[in-house]
Amino acid sequence: MAHFAKIGLNNKVIEVLSVHNNELLDSNGVEQEVNGIDFLTKLTGYPVWKQTSYNGNFRKNHAGIGYTYDEDRNAFIEPKPFNSWILNEDTCLWESPIARPELTEEEINSNNYYSWNEDNQTWDLEQR
Repeated sequence: MAHFAKIGLNNKVIEVLSVHNNELLDSNGVEQEVNGIDFLTKLTGYPVWKQTSYNGNFRKNHAGIGYTYDEDRNAFIEPKPFNSWILNEDTCLWESPIARPELTEEEINSNNYYSWNEDNQTWDLEQR
């Protein structure tokens, strides 16, 4: 299955649909994104679609509702989780200004996890 993101105002993803790979095939049996777009446009009447990839083979990240399609980077970017986070230009993923600490085995066994504290700019150890 191929997946396509419906792009709305401000390049926001408003829907993601699956299309059978056969719909993408050209006369030589090669998948073409434009064929998927044509199929979805005829099906839905909506013209603005971009193919997305679960495994990140293209457009960096799999699109989700609320993501933005960045034309310059040719990438889908999730909403920014915190004001302090910075976009990694290579992966187009948001990263905290400091790396998240690794959990110790004891912390893992105790069902602990780290959550970002935007006010203090720290990773806080929490328990589930």
